[in-house]
Amino acid sequence: MRRPLAWLACAIGLAWLLRRLRRRRPAPAQAPAADQAAADPAEELRRKLAETRPAEPEPDAPPPGPEAGVDERRRAVHERARAAIDDMKGTPPDPE
Repeated sequence: MRRPLAWLACAIGLAWLLRRLRRRRPAPAQAPAADQAAADPAEELRRKLAETRPAEPEPDAPPPGPEAGVDERRRAVHERARAAIDDMKGTPPDPE
């Protein structure tokens, strides 16, 4: 008598579970092709982001100055870089 009751309880539980799962998944509505682009969540998020972003400021013009100053700064930067590389490698022995 116990086995038929166990089978009956399992069948009822399985039927209840299947019925519940079917209710949770409603059939997707077919949208017309024109509405599919508007229904795309990624496009909608991109549009919202574009609306909320502030306009990009125009880049500032470089300060006016003599071109010779650029060469001096470039030379100084290269000298510092070479010094940093030498420090990382270790100081070479002084040739005597």
